[in-house]
Amino acid sequence: MGETAAVAVAAWLIALSAYDFRQRRLPNRLTVPGAVVILAVSAVTGRGVPAVLGALALTGIYALVHLRAPAALGAGDVKLAIGVGALTGAFGMQAWSLCAIGASLLTGLWGVARLVRGSRSAVPHGPSMCLTAAVAVAGALPPG
Repeated sequence: MGETAAVAVAAWLIALSAYDFRQRRLPNRLTVPGAVVILAVSAVTGRGVPAVLGALALTGIYALVHLRAPAALGAGDVKLAIGVGALTGAFGMQAWSLCAIGASLLTGLWGVARLVRGSRSAVPHGPSMCLTAAVAVAGALPPG
């Protein structure tokens, strides 16, 4: 991933996280264009198939959870799964798996920590998805 692409992805993930922290939602105007660009760039760079597979797999999992328990996982998280799944899928199964499992674990730990502190408010899942995607991709990049 080039430096410009890395900065653009980081800016997108930060914007999504900040919005979800403040508004407790992820708007289409942030989730959809990012997913489209990631899928397009992946296709142009020869990583289109793993990106599409990653997007489909993560979105499928998130859609099932959302349909079963809409209050637990919002539609914005499902749409973010397209871009995050594509991004991490383009970097391989290890990156995708780290993001898929890590995001849920991070949100769960954050929720437990808030309960211990006496808070009953909802924990946004988008920031966990974004953070684990960033960590997974950074770990998959060659050194230097």
